[in-house]
Amino acid sequence: MFEIAEYIGIIAFAISGFFVATRNNLDLLGILISTFLTALGGGIMRDIAVDKLPFTFSHNYPALIVIIVLILLIVFRFHRKNSLENKPLFILSDSIGLISFSISGALIAIEHNFNLTGVITMAFITAVGGGIARDVIINKVPFVFKTGFYGTISLIIGCILYFLDQENLVSLLSITILFFAGLTLRILAFYKKWSIPLR
Repeated sequence: MFEIAEYIGIIAFAISGFFVATRNNLDLLGILISTFLTALGGGIMRDIAVDKLPFTFSHNYPALIVIIVLILLIVFRFHRKNSLENKPLFILSDSIGLISFSISGALIAIEHNFNLTGVITMAFITAVGGGIARDVIINKVPFVFKTGFYGTISLIIGCILYFLDQENLVSLLSITILFFAGLTLRILAFYKKWSIPLR
């Protein structure tokens, strides 16, 4: 289950990172760094936090997936398209990445017997860590700090998975249901412009 969530997240966030890079008019090196950071950065931070050799450094598939996605996006000239940020493909890929990495981060934390705080934190770091690193490098306020409900969804998923594990209800079925519920919530939050009120 972990690897499925991980690979789905890598593909989705590679697409998202590519779109962010092209929107900011980065060159090929910038696009490469943005794509890799977004797709792999959160997972690397997660694995370092649990004192584990990063999945990306012990398996060839993550980097290979990012390269294939990058090549396909360039071949089909997605870098030539304008205003991709609010287009359905960007929203969908970013949402899938957010949910998948939140799940994989929470699963790793549960595997290492983390408490509720640890599970929620790992879900959050895995989901948004790469995006924060990317935005800092391109001198932008991280996306997660501007859209109040984005990171909140990751925290909710971590919390739900923790309590599912407490009741021995973590299974492929429950994770699949959680994935689609989280995806629906994220898309609704985006189009309804939900946010955490300041007061």
